[in-house]
Amino acid sequence: METESANYESMRPWSKKKGGFKPCMFVYTLAALDSIGSVANMCVFVLYFIYVMHFSVSESANTFTNYMGSSFLLSLVGGFISDTYLSRLTTCLTFGLLQLAALAMITFQAYSTNLQPEACDKSICLKGGKALYFYSSICLLALGAGGVRGALPALGADQFERNNPKGAKGLATYFNWYVLSTTLGAIFGVTGVVWISMNKGYYWGFFVGALTSSVGYMFLALGKPFYLVRPRGGSPLARVAQVIVVAIRNRNLSLPQNADQLYEMSEKERDPSEEKVSHTNQFRSLDKAAILQDSTNPNPWTVCTVTQVEEVKILTRMLPILASTFIMNTCLSQLQTFSVVQGYTMDRHLGPLTIPSASLPVIPLVFMSVLIPAYEYLVVPFARKITGHPSGITQLQRVGVGLVLSAISMTIAGMVEVKRRNQSISNPTKPISLFWLSFQYGIFGIADMFTMVGLLEFFYKEAPSGMRSLSTSFAPLSLSIGSFLSTIFVDLVNTITKRITPSKKGWLEGQVLDQSNLNLFYWFLAILSCINFGNYLYWASWYKYKEESKETQVEGLH
Repeated sequence: METESANYESMRPWSKKKGGFKPCMFVYTLAALDSIGSVANMCVFVLYFIYVMHFSVSESANTFTNYMGSSFLLSLVGGFISDTYLSRLTTCLTFGLLQLAALAMITFQAYSTNLQPEACDKSICLKGGKALYFYSSICLLALGAGGVRGALPALGADQFERNNPKGAKGLATYFNWYVLSTTLGAIFGVTGVVWISMNKGYYWGFFVGALTSSVGYMFLALGKPFYLVRPRGGSPLARVAQVIVVAIRNRNLSLPQNADQLYEMSEKERDPSEEKVSHTNQFRSLDKAAILQDSTNPNPWTVCTVTQVEEVKILTRMLPILASTFIMNTCLSQLQTFSVVQGYTMDRHLGPLTIPSASLPVIPLVFMSVLIPAYEYLVVPFARKITGHPSGITQLQRVGVGLVLSAISMTIAGMVEVKRRNQSISNPTKPISLFWLSFQYGIFGIADMFTMVGLLEFFYKEAPSGMRSLSTSFAPLSLSIGSFLSTIFVDLVNTITKRITPSKKGWLEGQVLDQSNLNLFYWFLAILSCINFGNYLYWASWYKYKEESKETQVEGLH
């Protein structure tokens, strides 16, 4: 027992040698430097596909959406691998090499006219080896970037012991600074790198992004002596499958009156990497997987531990919370598409400067870069004194604030669109200023700050010990599904309104924004967001948090 205790102490993140905020600085550095190129690419890819690869507008938009959706979905792969087979650091560096190789391929194709198609009258002019080269580089980039996104947040979060009161506070602060790091990098990306792409050539923009990412990965590798490495467990998917299979097999058995009679390993038998989880009364049918029948030798496919069953319950409870954020990320997609189109028709001058429409996302990013430190240093300490919670407010409360703000943002977006369209129709030579869009962008930036940080911390803290990278990948998964839902809603709204409106034109049909009803679509999303918030309140109040240690609960109140 003394040896086990000594080993545990040596792994504590607040030891002087490893863990804490020191190694997180390497994580922050990569998050910022990698964000420079990745966000800039998001801003210019559509234009690059149109003017260099000679895609049609619709094919360019679809290619970009497929890339974004795939990249976010593939974060699950990185999370799964880092939970099961490789360390978080090794996973990040491995997928990082794939990402850098893809960026090199994209840069070379953007530079070499021999790898670019000639213009044609088709929607896609790429064919043969050029098409193979292009799609290979895009797929490789989605895999590399997605894999890193799935492992990097958990690498930094592993440096804190969440059951320790100092560690719980440090964990909440870590996620705030992680999002701030990506935000600061993104600001430089959508301004400096986008300007380089628009004025010096797309290949220069891609090259700068590849260069900053390379430096970021070198910094991440340099932090290896300082990282606290958590032991890996078995396959999380296998553990989930075992519970489901055994519960179905035992479906006709009666549950014992006392939950203590369910099967659980002793401290000596349990894997050191496995964190014990207390029994809960939700989803009692799954408890049947923990019934040890007479004359049965315990093995994972005949009986599961209470901890293993509770891990599946935790994931099940998380799913409605995850689903409740899809609509918000659908709203976010509008700021990346329709709001940019609005910006093209508005006065984009700021004194002697002309703001590129592709740089519009800088507005919410600037808001977030100011508000995240303000929230951390002003709001959180004040809220801690009132609530006694290490994060000031719970993670689900934070997500709820973000959902409310996203509904407000869409409401304001509809009002701004009415003003923009009326001015454009009455006096086309004097459009309203681009900075009217700052209201919807700014409010949504605050919403994103609350929701994204809240989700990352929630999924990490609540996840079973062997599934934390996979669980933090749920946040980008929500972005992916929200993006796909945006496409579905646009097509659905156009189809329905084309049939019921007197003009027989869809709200979002055509290429002239003044002839559309974009404001009605924004208000439709606002109403949908309000309904979704009501749904979220139900599931958030129903959700049962994992029990914290008594030490954390008591000391966290001081």
